[in-house]
Amino acid sequence: MRIKRFGICIAALYAAAAVSAATKTGDKEPFWLGGDISGMTADEARGRFVMNRDSVRVETTQLMKDYGMNATRLRVWVDPKDCFCSPEDVLKMAKRSQALGMPVMIDFHYSDWWADPGKQNPPKAWLGMTLEQTEKALANHTRQTLRLLKDNGIDVKWVQVGNETTHGFLWPMGRFEENPVNYASLTKAGIKAVREVYPEAEVIIHLDNGFDQGLYDRVFDSLKSNGVEWDTIGISVYPYWAMEAGLEKSDVMTLVDTIANIRHLKKKYGTDVMIVETGVDGREPVAGKEFISALIKASKEFTDGACTGVFYWAPEWNAEDDYRLGAFSRNMPTVIMDAFKEAASSAR
Repeated sequence: MRIKRFGICIAALYAAAAVSAATKTGDKEPFWLGGDISGMTADEARGRFVMNRDSVRVETTQLMKDYGMNATRLRVWVDPKDCFCSPEDVLKMAKRSQALGMPVMIDFHYSDWWADPGKQNPPKAWLGMTLEQTEKALANHTRQTLRLLKDNGIDVKWVQVGNETTHGFLWPMGRFEENPVNYASLTKAGIKAVREVYPEAEVIIHLDNGFDQGLYDRVFDSLKSNGVEWDTIGISVYPYWAMEAGLEKSDVMTLVDTIANIRHLKKKYGTDVMIVETGVDGREPVAGKEFISALIKASKEFTDGACTGVFYWAPEWNAEDDYRLGAFSRNMPTVIMDAFKEAASSAR
């Protein structure tokens, strides 16, 4: 069986890590299992709602909790044209998590729309600004958004200063390859604003391709040399995209290289690592469930405590028509979601 392949491969490579990690039972915090469900208010506005497997409608955040998730990730856009994922919309979603006792991760995109390794477009209102003006605008947006959340009693436990900033952000000004100093300077402006409002929140710097050790060394060496101080390194792990791009040969090797990189990053930089995005081909839910189960197990047991959690990106989307890596079908959870429920149950 595939799950045996995962288990044998990981155990053989990290047997020593499993022994040492086993001594860490009873650590101060739970292993975080979460979902980025930032699209739920937009879905609801267009009449789409999720259901449990009995075809009973359940509020999205509640359904995530029912499946073992204990935290929520929410993205923030600066001035989205439809108002979804604006600071005010994020507050609405964060209140749902707060009511269920689920801490929130805030993911600043610093754009009016999607920001990722292929696009990091500045907000329209920031175009034409100097570096100093952009730093100020970024800090103000970060501060005001977080203040809105704090004033409403939201437990913001983690804050991402940028989303998948593999090549920097706010291009071209903050593009990593051409302007690494600017990238670091803009990142520091965001971090400073986070510390002012939520001094206890963990600041996350997030890149994609979590299996690529060389990539992480390049970016974080540069950030460190330019005075950036982060708390947690955030990574994305998508075996589907890794294999499609020819960067990994299999889902097993994606997992093995990811765990190796997590251990490497902890040793090199001394900070924790979190899988803030993952996903599998939801059109093959049984295989996907096996990968997510193996990923959670390996992250918990074979990283010497370096990995603090796993978050699934857009689990509530239907794989057949919304997003191929969604963990739902016909608005109901597939077996992929069972990986989280089983992991949560085993931790009790």
